Amino acid sequence: MGKVGKIAPSLLKYNFHAEKPNRKWVTDVTEFSLFGEKLYIYSILDLYSGNMICYTILDRPVLSMVTSMLDKDFDKLPDGMNLILHSDQGWQYHHKQYQAMLEKKEIRRGMSRKGNCLDNAAIENFSGLLKASSFTCKISSPWNTLSRNYLLT
Repeated sequence: MGKVGKIAPSLLKYNFHAEKPNRKWVTDVTEFSLFGEKLYIYSILDLYSGNMICYTILDRPVLSMVTSMLDKDFDKLPDGMNLILHSDQGWQYHHKQYQAMLEKKEIRRGMSRKGNCLDNAAIENFSGLLKASSFTCKISSPWNTLSRNYLLT
């Protein structure tokens, strides 16, 4: 098992249940292939309901895929929600801009231990299901013409 990252401790401690909405979110950037192209999906799940809070899909993993979604979703949240946003050790989550965005909104950062996907099992499971369904769907359109809702249904 890896050590806890330098940026944030693993606050969830395998407790993937939340008593109320917007108390525990999990996030990940996942690479998958569709129509022979690499794609990256950034997603956030609420552990209370298991519902998707937000997601974006791009053809390369850039910081703006994370920060632009946070900008939109943080506007909807009141300050002081006591929200934990748990991630893996991806480079996006180590970035000072990402950390500052969470700090400004008073969101507590939690991170998986390095090399331990079990610490972020809820979002890793979602990503695995998405990858599995992308291999079995039969679509003739290129990925960039797909609606966001299609990929989530």
